[in-house]
This record gives sequence, structure tokens and C-alpha cells, in this order.
Amino acid sequence: MQDITSPMTALEKRATLSLASIYALRMLGLFMILPVLSLFAEQMEGATPMLIGLAISVYGLTQAVLQIPFGLLSDRFGRKKIIIIGLILFSAGSVVAALSTNIYGVLLGRAIQGGGAIAAAIMALLADLTQEVHRTKAMATIGASIGISFGIAITLGPILAGYIGISGIFWLTAILSLLAILVVLFIVPNPEKSIVHCDAQLVPAQFFSVLKMPDLLRLDYGIFILHLCLTSCFVVLPLLIRDAGLIPENHWMVYLPVLIGSMACIVPFVIIAEKKRQMKKVFIGAIITLMLANLGLFKYYDDLYGIIGFLWLFFCGFNLLEATLPSLISKTAPGDLKGTAMGAYSSSQFMGAFVGGVAGGWLYGEMGAEMVFLFCAVATCTWVIVAMFMNTPKYLANMLISLDDINAAKEEAFVAELLDITGVEEVTLHFEESVAYLKVDNKVLQKTDLQTLLNQWAVS
Repeated sequence: MQDITSPMTALEKRATLSLASIYALRMLGLFMILPVLSLFAEQMEGATPMLIGLAISVYGLTQAVLQIPFGLLSDRFGRKKIIIIGLILFSAGSVVAALSTNIYGVLLGRAIQGGGAIAAAIMALLADLTQEVHRTKAMATIGASIGISFGIAITLGPILAGYIGISGIFWLTAILSLLAILVVLFIVPNPEKSIVHCDAQLVPAQFFSVLKMPDLLRLDYGIFILHLCLTSCFVVLPLLIRDAGLIPENHWMVYLPVLIGSMACIVPFVIIAEKKRQMKKVFIGAIITLMLANLGLFKYYDDLYGIIGFLWLFFCGFNLLEATLPSLISKTAPGDLKGTAMGAYSSSQFMGAFVGGVAGGWLYGEMGAEMVFLFCAVATCTWVIVAMFMNTPKYLANMLISLDDINAAKEEAFVAELLDITGVEEVTLHFEESVAYLKVDNKVLQKTDLQTLLNQWAVS
């Protein structure tokens, strides 16, 4: 008999934290290079602005192309095997980049790094190892680990580069990947069985259904533009900060206060968006903030204090959008299409990172650094227009209920009784997964009534 108010078991906590650490270690390695690669790559043989931009972002292309196949392969050959193969690829790419003396070797290494596309396999394994009622919480933990690793990486990258150089960062990344393999082998629990989870994995048969939903496509466009701006800007930002008078090993003095200050600033807006149910207004406001930040960087790209001020504004918009976009995907996608919606969303994110690096490098080489920011400002302006037409999101959360004790022959009666409970808005049953996907309004949900109903059906 399931208890929807029960805490996670010790095994679920272990699975969640260990998988979050694997995700974080991998993202730490990817992002530590972001604030320093353009500084070091310009000294390499064969380097051009466009190739430097490509070296920063090429991981996004291989990641976007391979993450869905890796997820599907994990269904067939086992989650852990695919995750380990992906980590080996990531480590191998890091070694290739560490040993390279020219820009082409770094390009190859970064492409191989992105080839270790294990995000979908990690989410599938997490779903195998958690009860339905705890899965959303577990996925949120992994999402938080990504944000934390990004902040640490941006700050730590310049410090480490000052001591061990860019090759040392790649070597460290390779070591972190090997440590992640040990976590997979010896800490992550083994699932009793692996099945397809519609809330955690992309299901090919559902893909075109997701592509027919305009609001989801608007969100995919948004994450594409957001990460396009991030990689475009970081092609030139480290160079501009250096040229404005701050030596590279001290760049952390810019990134650390900017990131902490921006995170503190967005907290009230996240509360307004979620608790006060003003998500669309906050969301569009964050996009406009990002656009204004890029315009400010376009105007003051050669002034250190101007760069710091508008970089803070940039990360206010960026961090707020990074927090709200996954929430909007979760609110917008039907419960049993969430995994497929998130797969399309992630692919859009990585393609945006790839295109941003290439565009940023080309613009920097052909027209100058300031034009990179103007390009990003125009891109975010198009996003504002697209976002204006999004529907106001329903403030519904996803809840998963096990169907192990439910008689499939009484499906219609069970659904009817669920929908009679205050706060339960949508119900979709998948007996092949033994899961009921619910959309609920947590503000009014009568959890006691829901638990009572589940208890009655469990003994009937």
C-alpha cells in the first residue's frame, strides 16, 4: 500500500544523491573550461576566432545528437553500462584535449566529451530506483546539482587555469570522470528492473505529439536562445575582462560576486512566479532583462565596471530563466509526455550552445566583440516576441501514483473517483508501466482524501 506522504527511503536517497553527483561532476568538467578556453586557445596553433568559438561549443552538437540514442540504448543494454561508456568517452575526450597543442586537437577532444551523452540514461536509472511518489523530488535534486556545479565551475575555472593551465583542467576533468565511474559501480544501487518511464525518458512514439504543442515549442526555442547567448558571450567576455585590466587568474573576482549577487536577486521573483502565480509576467520580464544586459554589454564592452554591472544583470536574467523554464515544461507537458518533452528541450539547449559558440566566434572575428552582444540582444528580442504568445501556464504539479494494487478492469471507476478529489485536475493511466500520471493543484489538493482512496482501492 503506497503512502503519498512518506519520506524517501535510504536507498532512494542514496540513488538520488549519487546520481546527482555523477551529473554534477560531468557538468563541472564541461563548464570549468567556459570562462578560460578563449584566453588560452588564442595562443594555440591554428586558432581563429571562429575555431575558438567552435571549440567552446562543439560539445553541444555531439551531446544533442547522441543523448536520445544513448537513452534508448540504456533500455536495451542496461543503464549502468551505457552511463559508464558515456563517462569513458567523456574522460577520453578530456585526455585528447589535454594532450593537444593545436586548436584542432581541442576541437576533437571537446566533441568526444559531448559524445558521452548520459543525461537521459541517468534520468532513466533514477526513475528505476525511486518510487513514483518521490520521482519528481529526485529529479529536482539533480536539477539543483546542475545549477550548483555551473556556479562552482565558472568561479573555479580561472583559479585553476592560473595554477595548472588549460591542459591541467582537462586532466582534472578526466580524473573526475573516472571518479564518477567508481560512483556508478560501487555507490549507485542496482535496479530490480528497468522499464520505460514516460515521465523521465523520451519515447520515440510520442515525439511528434510533443512537436504539435505550440507552447512546448516556444519553450524549446527559449532554451535554445538562452544557451546560444551564454556560449556566444563567453567567446569574448574573458578576453574583454582581460583587456579591461584584470589578469585572467583574478577573473573569479568578477564571476563569484556576480553569480552570488544574481542568485540572491532572483529569489523574490521565483517566489512571485510560483507562489503568487505570476509566472508569465516574471518569465517575460527575465527575457527582457537578458536583452537589456546584452545591450549594456554592447555599449560598455571596453569598460571593466560596465562589464561587471551588465554581467550581473545578464546572470539575473539567465539564472531566473534557467529556474523557470524547466518548471514551465513540467506545467505545460501532459504528465505522460513529460519525458519526451524534456528530451526535446534538452536537445534544443545543446543545439543552442553549439550555434552560439559558432556564431559568437564568427562575429568576433569578422565584426568585433561588441557585435556578439548585439547579436544576442536581437536573438533575445525575438524570444520576447515568441514568449508574448504563450498561454498562461496552469499551476499544476505532476504526481505519480503506483497502479500495482489497482484492477485494470475497473479503470474508469478509479479515474472517476480520482477526479472527484479536490485538487486532482487530470489523470492518465499507464498499466504497462503500472503508473497513474496526475496533474494536481497543490494549493487545494486534499491529500488525506487521496490517500484514503488509494487505501480503499488497495484492499478492494
